[in-house]
Amino acid sequence: MAKTRREFTPEFKREAGALLESSGRSRMQVAAELGIQPSLLRQWRTVLMEGSPLKRPAGLPDPAPTSPVASPSDQAAEIARLRRELDRTRMERDVLKKAIGIFAQMPK
Repeated sequence: MAKTRREFTPEFKREAGALLESSGRSRMQVAAELGIQPSLLRQWRTVLMEGSPLKRPAGLPDPAPTSPVASPSDQAAEIARLRRELDRTRMERDVLKKAIGIFAQMPK
């Protein structure tokens, strides 16, 4: 059986490099958690530190540039949006719980 080569998205590579930088854990620990080789993680971090773009499959557009720090008004808007989404999700969950109770009591 031939081994297939795994491919990782540029986003995964960036997040893995950022996790290594921000976590304070060793490269070995982070690599083990992600299920990759430490040398691969080292390569991704090097590319991240240099600022050169990671390989992207052909046909995909360049990701939109993001600022590392959002303005307070952007953060407040995001928090409000997430709270609305959480309220809606809780409501949907409650409706589903009631539906399960109703259908569990129905005679067959």
